[in-house]
Amino acid sequence: QVQLVESGGGSVQAGGSLRLSCAAYGYGSSSRCMGWFRQAPGSEREGVAAISSSGGVVNYADSVKGRFTISRDNAKNMLYLQMNSLKPEDTAMYYCAAAPLTTCSGGVWTVPGRYYYWGQGTQVTVSS
Repeated sequence: QVQLVESGGGSVQAGGSLRLSCAAYGYGSSSRCMGWFRQAPGSEREGVAAISSSGGVVNYADSVKGRFTISRDNAKNMLYLQMNSLKPEDTAMYYCAAAPLTTCSGGVWTVPGRYYYWGQGTQVTVSS
């Protein structure tokens, strides 16, 4: 069982930065593929970034490449998402999620159904 708790969301102006954190509790949390997803009202949940257990494999959605950075600290059971140059279209509820190891390198990291543990979400609002 893995429990995920996100924090760090808030309201910023366009061009600003935020750092999201996700604390993972439970057996095996450090040996899983971890991802960040977001969902805006009326939209489907979309994959933002994912990182393998070692950090050696990272994936990003095209819309955030060059602006967002995913990282993890397995010793602290923490997952992070550094978000720079934020845009109004980044406004959404952000969720962290855990998946089997193979999800990160199998080309399916953007599929929500591949993740079986989810946090409660943290809201990010970017104003123009």
